[in-house]
Formats: sequence, C-alpha cells, structure tokens
Amino acid sequence: MNNILNQIKSYCNDFNSRLAPFFEKVEGQERRVVEAMEYSVTNGGKRLRPFLVSECAKLFDIDFNCSFTAAISLEMLHSYSLIHDDLPAMDNDDLRRGKPTCHKQFDEATAILAGDGLLTFAFEVLAKSDYEDKTKIELIKMLSIASGAVNGMIAGQMLDLSAEKMHNIQNPENIIKRIEEMKTGCLIKYACQAGGIIGQASEKQMQILSDYSRKIGIAFQIADDILDATGSQEIVGKTLKKDKNQNKLTFVSCYGVDEARTMAKRLIHEAKEIIGLFGEKSHTLQDLADFIINRDH
Repeated sequence: MNNILNQIKSYCNDFNSRLAPFFEKVEGQERRVVEAMEYSVTNGGKRLRPFLVSECAKLFDIDFNCSFTAAISLEMLHSYSLIHDDLPAMDNDDLRRGKPTCHKQFDEATAILAGDGLLTFAFEVLAKSDYEDKTKIELIKMLSIASGAVNGMIAGQMLDLSAEKMHNIQNPENIIKRIEEMKTGCLIKYACQAGGIIGQASEKQMQILSDYSRKIGIAFQIADDILDATGSQEIVGKTLKKDKNQNKLTFVSCYGVDEARTMAKRLIHEAKEIIGLFGEKSHTLQDLADFIINRDH
C-alpha cells in the first residue's frame, strides 16, 4: 500500500508542478474567472484520472511528457464537473478537498463560469496538442462522448438528481449501477482508454483497458459511498453523510455497507486479473486497484 501511495504522491508532484502555465494571468475583471478555474484545478485532489492515463500509457512505453496533455485536459474537465456538482442547485456542498467549494470561495455566478471555462479549455488543450491528428481527433471524440448528455457524465448527473425525487423505486440496483456507469465510470473508462489511444493499442488491448476500467470504476463509487457513510470528514475533505440526508440512491443504501464492501473487493480482484494480462507492466495498475477500495479519502 505504501508503494502505490508513494507513486501517486510522486505523480501528483510532477503533475501539479506543470499546472501554472495553463492559467495565465489576465488584466481586467475577467481575471476572476481564471482565478476560480485555477483554484479549482490546483486545489489538491488524488489525480486518480490523470494517473490512470499515465499508467495505461506506460503499458505501451509512452512516457509522462507524452501522456500529460491528455491527463491535464481530463483533469480540467473533471474539475469542471466538481464545481457544478457542488453548486446549490446540485449537491449544495460547501467543502471540497478540505477547502471551500468554488462558489463559496468566489460566488455562484463565477463558479458556473469557471466550470464552463474548464470544460471548453479541456478540449482546447487537446486541439492544440502535439498528438498526431488521428490521435487528437479520437481523444476529443471519446472525451466528448464520455462527458456528454447521452450516456455520459451529464446524463449520469441528471439521473442522480432525478433519483432523489423517486418514490417506491423498482429495481433500485439497476438505477444506481446506471448512475455510476455514466456519472463516475465514463471518465474513469476514458482515462484508461486515453492511455491506449496514445499508445496505439490494439482492439484486444483496448478491450482489456475498458474491462479493467469498469471494474475499478464501480469499486471506486462503492468506496466513495462507504466513505460518505463511515469516513472522517477531516480526512475525506468534504461534507459527509450528505447522501443519506439528501435521500440519494447509493450502493450503501441499496446493499448496506458490508455487502457493498464485499462487492467492491470482488470487483477489484477481477480487475487485477484482467489488467494482469499485460504482464509485469501492469503491477502499478494492480496496486492502484487495491488502493481504490482501501483509501480513506
């Protein structure tokens, strides 16, 4: 466990050290939205999705420098989703990564614009990248699908909000799995596949990355749901117990903590077997799978 923690920490340090140039200071009042964008991206975080891009790319001998552009664009898009997710009209949260959420640190209108700015900036970064045109187009296409309103992250957020108002739900397990697949799973799947795209993976290799991503994606959401129910707010860095208070449909509300934890362990075991098909190069991704369900934040 300590080894993967050190690897993630080392990656975060390298990743964070390269963020500043993306947020050039501008004159005038419009600088406030850039400051809000920078605050939200640089405000800590596990960098799990960028780390996945990097490690999946390494399976094909692609180094940090080459995978970084795809990683930073994904983190920008992920940060936009967190800004909007925290807004009063959504989850109405005051704390993110142990600090005030964007709309609390600035204001609601600025937070909305900062989210919009990061969303569009993510695609600008990819469009201006040094990747070959074929790779660039594929990354842009897949990221837009993964984050979109048709079977993507936005669709997942809409279903999550709608589920709060549902009563006497039939087959709640199917709904929570669908929410996870779109809201959380799509970007985790993209992170793994982006590494494959950059590395020019074969169809079979892309399928392995996809299967691995789905297993860890579900396990990640289960771990988040368990942390919300049982974790320490000081360690997790965000408001806890809100799922129950907001009547959210979660893996814990559907299965209970113990059964949900058992499900997560089974998924991680399967994920490690799947990614193990890459041989010795997959050791870090296997360790990362264990980290996903053993983390405390």
